[in-house]
Amino acid sequence: MRTTAMNKVSVVVFAVLCGGAVGWLLVHEKDDSPRPWAVAVDGDTDGGQRDGGADPPAPFEAGAAGGDSFLDGDAGEALLDGGGLPVLGDGPKSVRFGVILVQYAGAQGTKAEARSRVAAETLAAELAKLALEDFAAAVKKGDRGSVEDAGRMFRGILERKPEYVLFNLDKGGVSDPVDTPRGFWIVKRLE
Repeated sequence: MRTTAMNKVSVVVFAVLCGGAVGWLLVHEKDDSPRPWAVAVDGDTDGGQRDGGADPPAPFEAGAAGGDSFLDGDAGEALLDGGGLPVLGDGPKSVRFGVILVQYAGAQGTKAEARSRVAAETLAAELAKLALEDFAAAVKKGDRGSVEDAGRMFRGILERKPEYVLFNLDKGGVSDPVDTPRGFWIVKRLE
């Protein structure tokens, strides 16, 4: 008899806890408080509510901060030819992509015996040419971490340069090598 009463109490307590959790989720689902990870974009159709009303980021230009710009020579911050970053504009908020990674000594996650930066840049240029014809074959020749479909990437996660290159590609487009803190990337936008 006592076991049956305990089972009923356990069921009631469990039901109350589950109901409370569902109620909490429903209340907090509509929370419009600012989220620091959200990135506002031009053409935002929700009036800035979903991302906390933040202003869209300003376009980046090489040398905008003067002679010693933080964009000069930083992996993930400037294009290989030294040119400015393209304006993202009203592009998509997320894309699916594949990536070919070519690591070099000094990049994040590389071993001490990794190839030189110059050798990596040469290999990345060769793989970028191959990727235009056969992306899957180029992925197989890339370093560990290269993948045909890396999944969905949202704005505001990558460093500026790889993000702008990726989000400015047309569907099916393949980029030139992009220097990132992890090594050179060649990206293909899948959708």
